[in-house]
Amino acid sequence: MGELYDRMRDEFLLQGYAKNTMNGHLCRCKVFARHFMRSPADMGEEEVRQFMLYLTKEKNVTPSSLRAYQNALKFLYRHVLKRPEVVADLKSPKITTRLPTVLSRTEVVAIFEATRLIKHKATIAVSYGAGLRIGEVARLKKTDIDSRRMRIYIREAKYRKERHSILSPGLLKFLREYYRKARPKGEWLFPGQKPQNHITINAIHVPFKRAVKKAGIQKNVSFHSLRHSFATHLLENGTDIRFVQQLLGHTSIRTTVRYTHVSNAYLGTIESPWDGLPRA
Repeated sequence: MGELYDRMRDEFLLQGYAKNTMNGHLCRCKVFARHFMRSPADMGEEEVRQFMLYLTKEKNVTPSSLRAYQNALKFLYRHVLKRPEVVADLKSPKITTRLPTVLSRTEVVAIFEATRLIKHKATIAVSYGAGLRIGEVARLKKTDIDSRRMRIYIREAKYRKERHSILSPGLLKFLREYYRKARPKGEWLFPGQKPQNHITINAIHVPFKRAVKKAGIQKNVSFHSLRHSFATHLLENGTDIRFVQQLLGHTSIRTTVRYTHVSNAYLGTIESPWDGLPRA
């Protein structure tokens, strides 16, 4: 894409997009260009339509992936090429809403104990103990752990929002143990192979999946399941859903409400109409 790639990247930067979002959209637009072996500037509505059909019929991409491609092309034609009519008729595919996969407390302990290195144990502890996303864990700095106010400061959260989460006494005690044993160099709480860089997402996720397998857990879980479990277990403990929303950094309460559907505490308080029927 050459010059167009640079223009698109600059526009992302000017609009303050997160780095991961920017890189994902740039990659998808490159796939679009390679498919036709032409610059997007020389293509239009018909090529976009053919590309969407190709992704759907031949590549069998999921509705969420198809929507991601659409968003990338919409940004390209609306904001960079200034041809919004090209993507005006793109309809977003319907996405099936699935309930989050939640680990039991026993399963969280099993995964933690099956994890070998204390550094990887600490990433699990922070995600489950404070409800952090995997990228937020990776980008934690030592100074983000505020032991005086018992808070964890999340700087580069989703949609570039910043927030605080809880730092429990037990989590602080374990992080101090991790710090004494690992002695992480540089500014990052979890440095990568080079101390000037933070740990990569892959370096967190791979040992986690290995521990899940070792623990014998059959559920289809990812590292993000720790965050789901944090929210669900808070609700089961009686924490007000508004506080859970703030800790997770959700803009809409509707995003947080989905955890009530998997919370045993909420299900346990609901009485079936059958039990209210008058009986002889």
